[in-house]
Amino acid sequence: MDGKTYKLSLLPSGIVREKLSVIGSGVVVDPWALLNEIKKISEQGITISPDKLVLADNASLILDIHQKIDLAREKKRGKNKIGTTGGIGPAYEDKVARRGIRVADLDSPDQVLSKLEDQFAYHNIFLKDADEEIASAEETFKDLMAISDDIRQFAQPVWKTMDELRAQGSRILFEGAQGVMLDVDHGTYPFVTSSNTVAGQAAAGTGTGPTSINYVLGITKAYTTRVGSGPFPTELLDEIGQTLGERGHEFGVVTGRKRRCGWFDAVMVKQAIKTSGITGIALTKMDVLDGF
Repeated sequence: MDGKTYKLSLLPSGIVREKLSVIGSGVVVDPWALLNEIKKISEQGITISPDKLVLADNASLILDIHQKIDLAREKKRGKNKIGTTGGIGPAYEDKVARRGIRVADLDSPDQVLSKLEDQFAYHNIFLKDADEEIASAEETFKDLMAISDDIRQFAQPVWKTMDELRAQGSRILFEGAQGVMLDVDHGTYPFVTSSNTVAGQAAAGTGTGPTSINYVLGITKAYTTRVGSGPFPTELLDEIGQTLGERGHEFGVVTGRKRRCGWFDAVMVKQAIKTSGITGIALTKMDVLDGF
């Protein structure tokens, strides 16, 4: 934007326009990664303050133990690895199992330590069995408390914030970060993420009703890309695929991993339209195909 490149992972794209941005409860949040991202974007001249950024107080946190588990599992999978090591999957597991740590828990340090001890006791059984170093609940507690105030300043009940914005007649844009085919229910299971990525998740992940969404824009490239393992019917393993990746700068924003590239898959896009109730399409990167 305006000649600057902003690399975002957790922060909503709207933050660069310094409008109110919201991270909903459907997201699992690595608090250290979030603060690091805020720092980097702030250094690019973007003001990020509690009146510009809201973090759902009921969002679950990704902790170091989740990343340890992810790494250990990928090691054990060998050639069958999924390609995930950021701790997202284990964090969602803890959320569903009701042993996760939420943003709001940071208000009660004693409860956080107690929950961490229970959580780590459970996960360390696996780490020990996998011949990995066990994790320390006390160390993670200290690390969390060191950044607690920095995180809590953004925390709000997002469902309430969204309701107030709707009542004011504000225009609200929901943004999804991953493709429909990575949806845990409707995607290329098991090569998927650990949450729902279809458009309907915008309502559930922010505490707004589905009737509040009146237009769904599906964004797709003029060719297909994928990061990590999983089925890819139109993948190009030749010079053309390599050229697509180079021209399109197809590397992961966070990891820098090279994306697999292939031709546009109309069948897959049609399925995504159906499962997300898409009412409009934005076709991007047409210029990358120029010359083929």
